[in-house]
Amino acid sequence: MDKKDSSVDIFQNIVAFIDSGRKFAAAIILNAAGSTPRKAGVWAVIDDTGRITGTLGGGAVEAQAQRRAIHSCRSYMPVLFDIELQGADSGSDVPICGGKMRIFIDPTISGKKDFFVRVYEAVRNSEKGVIRLTLRGTADIQADYQWLPEDASDAGFPGAEELRSCLNREMPKIFVVDSQDPAEKTEVFIHPVIPRPVLVIAGGGHVGQALAVQADLVGFAITVIDDRSEFTEPELFPKDTKTICGDIAGLLAEMPMHADTYIVIVTRGHGKDAEALRACIKKSPVYIGMIGSKRKVALIRDDFIRSGTVTPQEFDRVFSPIGLDIGAVTVPEIAASITAELIAVRRKGLVHKPASKVAPL
Repeated sequence: MDKKDSSVDIFQNIVAFIDSGRKFAAAIILNAAGSTPRKAGVWAVIDDTGRITGTLGGGAVEAQAQRRAIHSCRSYMPVLFDIELQGADSGSDVPICGGKMRIFIDPTISGKKDFFVRVYEAVRNSEKGVIRLTLRGTADIQADYQWLPEDASDAGFPGAEELRSCLNREMPKIFVVDSQDPAEKTEVFIHPVIPRPVLVIAGGGHVGQALAVQADLVGFAITVIDDRSEFTEPELFPKDTKTICGDIAGLLAEMPMHADTYIVIVTRGHGKDAEALRACIKKSPVYIGMIGSKRKVALIRDDFIRSGTVTPQEFDRVFSPIGLDIGAVTVPEIAASITAELIAVRRKGLVHKPASKVAPL
């Protein structure tokens, strides 16, 4: 899923539309095969005038969804349709991508506020889970939404293994329940809800700025902290970056950290880096990385262990020197190496530096 289709944003939008009392429908891409402008799992909101919040990819696909949503809002009846992107003439209105999309338009979600508030709160609280959308029938479609947390014990169809697979791969999937009667056809759409991992960058200087840009591109929700106001100016960072000016160590000490929190320490000096690390090394983020040479890291490690701040095993959780070893020299290259390491931790479960890179005591 594209990070711009943030689960926080779409479910917040749905709750806001419900509260407004306006007529609207959700448009959900249930399946997308071949070359398509958007993939399965994308949601948008379309009001009764056809105005869309979010996007299904633009062009004829979106236009058809908007037309159907207008009628659906008026009738208050859901509609399910397939669209072939098999046009032969680039000058026509028929898409020529070559793929196929299945889209569900549902105006009945206006009566499901409690459900969407629950999902929105789950995302805000960094809870993983899935939305199970069950569609019954063909002409008069009945839609049932259920929230299943990551640790749900009684998963039901399509089964716990399939749900875990969707969650682990962060990929939505549609399942069809076998039935001899087309009128009783049942489709189950599993939409994994994965909160964006949180990246806290301690230090808003050149490396912090470059890292924010690259980490934003790969889907991190970013917070930048610095004790210098000129390095927490919002215009220095990607849109939606949260910036905080204050004592770095104090902010890190007070900040809640979860299993999806990543900490990168790139302050303006050895002393500040050590203070920042001391403030968070006993916490439980999935990743703590600190910039610095092997000599600097060895000195800090020696000080932390001799003072009883941490054990050797606790310090060796820290990724430092930071970043994958790709020979980075320039600031953008260093940011790229750090971003690559964040991805390796997130996607491959990397838990420490290779032994050759851990600084000795």
